Amino acid sequence: MPANLDKPHNWKHDIRRSVDMYNDWFMKFAPVAFRETRIKVTKDVEKTLKITNNLNDISVMVLKNHPKILPTLRMSTCPPIAVDRLIGLSNVQKSLVLCLEEGRLPKRMSDTQLDTELSMVAAIIRRMVDPDIFAWLVGGRIPQSDEVHRAATIVADRLSNADANPIIRNAQETRQLTAIATWLEARGYRKCDSGTKYNTMPAGTYGFRINIPVSAKDLKSTINIPIDTVVMPLSAKPGTLPLMIEAKSAGDYTNTNKRRKEEAQKINQLRSTYGETVRFVLFLCGYFDTQYLGYEAGEGIDWVWEHRIDDLAQFEI
Repeated sequence: MPANLDKPHNWKHDIRRSVDMYNDWFMKFAPVAFRETRIKVTKDVEKTLKITNNLNDISVMVLKNHPKILPTLRMSTCPPIAVDRLIGLSNVQKSLVLCLEEGRLPKRMSDTQLDTELSMVAAIIRRMVDPDIFAWLVGGRIPQSDEVHRAATIVADRLSNADANPIIRNAQETRQLTAIATWLEARGYRKCDSGTKYNTMPAGTYGFRINIPVSAKDLKSTINIPIDTVVMPLSAKPGTLPLMIEAKSAGDYTNTNKRRKEEAQKINQLRSTYGETVRFVLFLCGYFDTQYLGYEAGEGIDWVWEHRIDDLAQFEI
């Protein structure tokens, strides 16, 4: 029997409660998560300043030896430079900048071309370094330690602000998975060993981010779908498919309606591989409106609201 997809008369009430729960969490915990990230990022920026001799040495050799510093360098300019803007200003290949953003050098670029394009990137950074943040560069003097730390915190703020949504999303996902684990373990479940596959999970176990293989479009190969939480019921018999739970949170209504097709695609791939008996549910917290819920219900996808987590019991776990 469905838990929520067949009860549209409850949807608006649950949406209000879910929004309230998300907002309460955001006000209490999001600033903490953001501050903790900013502290870590500040230390990373200070390392970059040390590597570059406080931005006095932004050279090809430095970029080759430490490609991962590029995001910090981009946020050290006036104005801060976005990835695409840097590509346009320096007139280098997009693949080079994207590789540097990932902390690595491109594998298919010749040494000569690499040196040429890195020099072009370095030249743009040097030309646009923010003189208000790095005042010591203007006078050609050695900065005081407090100046370096202050500059690092400003750049860290820029980096953290650019990554604000992922920071909040990761913190919320961690909280949701912890809530599921707490609920399961209170009922006798235990977390399965790392590397356990979905079809070898013992009864009464659960795991996070487990890959489920499904047939590819050509039907001749398989691809893996990562599932946030996979639960093998306490009473499961050999060959039983586990319950699959996708944790979803949203801080506004816009993004949910952009992402709603992702779940439909997943369940269609799962059903085409394992049949209609696949059990796949959503674990929701935040801004999920009736349009989103109606779409998921139309695809036959049920959900559990985090503010009513005990509904998980309706899925025979």
